[in-house]
Amino acid sequence: MTPQAFFAQLWQNYIEITPQAEQIRQLFAATDGEVINDHVAFRTFANTPLQLDNLVPLILEMGYEVQGDYEFKAKKLRAKSFIHPDHTVPKIFISELLTDQLSEQAQQIIAKYTAEITEQPMDQSVFSSGRHWSTPAWEDYQTVMAESEYGAWLLAIGIRVNHFTVSINHLNSTNCIREVLQRVKEAGFAVNTVGGEVKGTPESLLEQGSSMADRMAFTFADGQEHEIATCFYEFALRHADNEGVVYQGFIEANADKIFESTNIAA
Repeated sequence: MTPQAFFAQLWQNYIEITPQAEQIRQLFAATDGEVINDHVAFRTFANTPLQLDNLVPLILEMGYEVQGDYEFKAKKLRAKSFIHPDHTVPKIFISELLTDQLSEQAQQIIAKYTAEITEQPMDQSVFSSGRHWSTPAWEDYQTVMAESEYGAWLLAIGIRVNHFTVSINHLNSTNCIREVLQRVKEAGFAVNTVGGEVKGTPESLLEQGSSMADRMAFTFADGQEHEIATCFYEFALRHADNEGVVYQGFIEANADKIFESTNIAA
């Protein structure tokens, strides 16, 4: 699959449960024309057929290279980022929950569901494939949520893109992330304020912000219906270093706070 076909498929899958993304994209398209995507992100469970290391070859097949490795100790995550030689092609960020670092109870709940994953050859469509396990029970979801919001989100939503990212560098109307976030707020969308609306600084070469995730009614296995977080839209502004090279990587401290965009309690 070409990167172009891959991202087109992802976008359609994404806006099905993230209607705000298309509305925000149109907000900027009205003043800037084409809205360029900086990167997308995915979540998965470690120690399963869908673990990070099993997904890496599918990204490399599209011409990407591994860009960096990351660790989020508090959230019990590890991650990799990928970059394409053609810098007009969006970057990719994949993280996985290190389930063996959770409590025995949470591990058992997650294992009960992930044991249903069928080992089979995969292609890039797996990134839009959703749950590979049964709909979770509300009690199981709550128990996992108490330890890992990330894990509970993944248990309900499954394998699908977690967010797209507006490249502020490619906007014509502004090059200020605070102006971008102000426009988003004025359009009626909440933004992530964990650690401040803007994560990062020009000195760190990467400034990021995001909306708070959309919500949808979800019917759990026991018939209970509750509102859960789906996906969000991010905004990134990359700065050049002293040699004039625009930074292309990711910063763990920023990403740690961006993860909170799916936390309803945040």
